[in-house]
Amino acid sequence: MRVRALISALFIFIVSCTQVVDPLTGKKTFTVLPPEEEIAIGNSVFPQAITEYEGIYPDKEVQEYVKELGNSIAKHTPRKLPYEFVLVNSKILNAFALPGGKIVITRGLVLMLDSESELAGVLAHELGHVNARHYARYLEKMLGLSILLQIGALLINDRDTTARIALQLASIGASLLALKFSRDQEREADKYGVVFAVKAGYDPHGLIETFKKFKKMEKDYPPEWLSTHPLPDTRIREVSKLISSMKLPPNLKKDSPQFQRIKEKLLATKKSYDLYYEGRKLYKEGLKDEALKKFEEAIKLFPNNQIAMSYASAIYLEHGKYKRALEYAKRVSDLDPYLLWGWYLQGIAYFKLKKYKESIRALNEAKKRIPSYAGIYYYLGRDYEELGDVKKAVENYKLALKFASGREPWYEDAKRRLQRYGVIF
Repeated sequence: MRVRALISALFIFIVSCTQVVDPLTGKKTFTVLPPEEEIAIGNSVFPQAITEYEGIYPDKEVQEYVKELGNSIAKHTPRKLPYEFVLVNSKILNAFALPGGKIVITRGLVLMLDSESELAGVLAHELGHVNARHYARYLEKMLGLSILLQIGALLINDRDTTARIALQLASIGASLLALKFSRDQEREADKYGVVFAVKAGYDPHGLIETFKKFKKMEKDYPPEWLSTHPLPDTRIREVSKLISSMKLPPNLKKDSPQFQRIKEKLLATKKSYDLYYEGRKLYKEGLKDEALKKFEEAIKLFPNNQIAMSYASAIYLEHGKYKRALEYAKRVSDLDPYLLWGWYLQGIAYFKLKKYKESIRALNEAKKRIPSYAGIYYYLGRDYEELGDVKKAVENYKLALKFASGREPWYEDAKRRLQRYGVIF
């Protein structure tokens, strides 16, 4: 029986593999994660990444600039993927990619940079990871074949994500965001990043200048980027040696007025985000009224500060000001459809206002963003219970408890409601 099971598993593995041409080497290779499934997984964990990094920076000019710069480099890469480049609100110094070509850079990192060639170097380096399939290879190693294929099939067919797959996706997202690359992988990404930057017309020394900035902060305030991208001194020397060995074309771009304008725009809103962080600290300390004042100040300085609005909306919900909470929540989802909080807070506000069908619609939108977020299912259960649909209420309460940590304020209430219907969880 064991031999038969082994043969069966081997057969499934062989037929599930896809033969592709490695765009970097030109050689034929096999993968259990074909590009369409890699893209689907990247798309599915993208809102999780956006939410963790405090939303997409809400300025169209800034986003267009990052998008155009990224795409000007990506067109010189061998993997033809639906690349997407976004700048997020977080002050953390970081940049990362997701499977399938989504590349994220933080507001904090761009504020640290001094020139367009430095930013181009960072984006080119992340494109190096994507084109070397470092994220895809990690997924192939991390996941069992059957799980990988199930996830891909569910996402590509756009079917409802099951609880097990939702939990798996949450785990994948967390793992990808904390993924630590090996020195060999960093060396490979550096090499391809330098090549891509030069082909796009940028001075590759920009990448070295960025590395030097990171090294200066390594002892006292190590950036988040260093926790996933090791930067030994040898790496800077190797990149310098690589660049010296290349015959660089003349007039490579070092900087641009556009980059400096974008940086000025980010600096102009920095005070608003500083106030948001002050408010968030107070919020975590339980000083909600003082926190709300900070959030409102932040919004007054920068009316599109959607992450400050999210916290303000949550506080207004606690204070029973449901219409005010709803106004902010709607504004958040208008500014940033990827961010979980706008949809989730709308769902709660509509529930409190006894608009149960509207609440269900908003919570289902939240579920599309992060299908493993437990609170979504608790409030869906409350909505369905109010509408008299006990079966759906029970289904959602059970999912809420499955996804919950046990520390949620509604956790015991969900258990009591299930027990009332004869369900022991």
